[in-house]
Amino acid sequence: MPATTITNYSFISTFKKYVSSSVVLIFFTVLALVCANIPVVKEWYFSLWQHEVGLSIGNFNFFSHNGHSMNVGQVINDFLMAIFFLSVGLEIKREIRVGELSTREKALLPIIGACGGMAVPVLIFWLVCPGDAVMQRGLAIPMATDIAFSLGVLSVFKTRVPVGLKVFLAALAVADDLGGIIVIALFYSSHIDVTFLILSAVCVVVMMLANYLKCRAKVFYVLIGLLLWYTMLNSGIHATIAGVITAFCIPATLKKGTGHYLERIRENVNQFPVIDVDDRHNTIVLTNSQIHTLKSIESAADKMISPLQDLEDNLHGLINYFVIPLFAFANAGIDLSTMSLGSLFSGVGLAVMLGLVLGKFIGVFSFSWLAIKLKIVSLPANTTWKAFASVCVVCGIGFTVSMFIADLSYSGAGAAGAALLDQAKLGVLVGSVIAAVLGCLLLGKTLPEAKK
Repeated sequence: MPATTITNYSFISTFKKYVSSSVVLIFFTVLALVCANIPVVKEWYFSLWQHEVGLSIGNFNFFSHNGHSMNVGQVINDFLMAIFFLSVGLEIKREIRVGELSTREKALLPIIGACGGMAVPVLIFWLVCPGDAVMQRGLAIPMATDIAFSLGVLSVFKTRVPVGLKVFLAALAVADDLGGIIVIALFYSSHIDVTFLILSAVCVVVMMLANYLKCRAKVFYVLIGLLLWYTMLNSGIHATIAGVITAFCIPATLKKGTGHYLERIRENVNQFPVIDVDDRHNTIVLTNSQIHTLKSIESAADKMISPLQDLEDNLHGLINYFVIPLFAFANAGIDLSTMSLGSLFSGVGLAVMLGLVLGKFIGVFSFSWLAIKLKIVSLPANTTWKAFASVCVVCGIGFTVSMFIADLSYSGAGAAGAALLDQAKLGVLVGSVIAAVLGCLLLGKTLPEAKK
């Protein structure tokens, strides 16, 4: 099978995965808003996330930070989101090695677009909230593009969307995630504990050494990754970064190479007799030798999949149908009775909304346009400038990572921080909805008609 065919098949499966998960995400987002605004369940909803969580052995509690037990909300935002970032890290590493970020030609346009899509929203936020140090802690909130929601919008138009545009949007969202990870690591760390920082470094060295020694046991990397998460949680560096670091340490190569396992499979298959057409529907009782051969084929087939790809594939269901929906349910609940419509026309709410709706579009489109006009890169194949601009509007759908950064920016800052957090969440929700609706309307007008 040609490499281009394999790449297209991989992208199509990824596209379908995110489209189906976006429906689940929308459901739990709406459910969170309903629960947060119905008097009968409102108190239960907000108190649910405050219950303490423990995973203890003797006096040691795995879910503890600086000696204090974590609550349900913290476990979701710090531990489960570390698993989410593990998945993101695996995806980024795969894309860099064999995917849409693997060559200069493939990677340059989405990376340039992502840089603009991160820089301009930050500038707009800063202009809307000048001089207020507390508000400006949320500068990075409108930087992100939500890959599930954005690809979900493109799925509405099915075959009308050129593959080049789908690939551009997916690769840009991945590059956005990488930018968000760097921002979290650099700007959302607290007081550094040197002892735990050293222990974190030891965990990373152990995983790198295991990779060098061709250790391919996923369980080993997961266990060391859990230890890394705990040490980073208590070191002062945000714990979700442990997921990304672990992902980058997980091997993407095979112990003996693809050819070795393919040859082993061929040799084993050839040991079975050729079945006549008339006998294909008959059941044959296998000998012990044939059962052993089948197990050898199964083992070789399993070993042909790298630990990175195998773990990424195994995490899809957990991430898309548990971690992200639960995160949305825990974080998208905003008590609208305590807010006014004016929250969207001033302060953080306005800054986030404008950053997503205008900032993402202006940044992605202008940086991409300049790079294309300078002939550094070219416009995606089989598309027009109008359709490309419409996809740039869709880039303003920033949900999961934007919500996450909003929580990092304002949680723990007292009553003022809680109010700003609600405004930021409202800005994320409204800005994302506007970007999605505008994107749909523009795509409907600019995309070519479906072939009959």
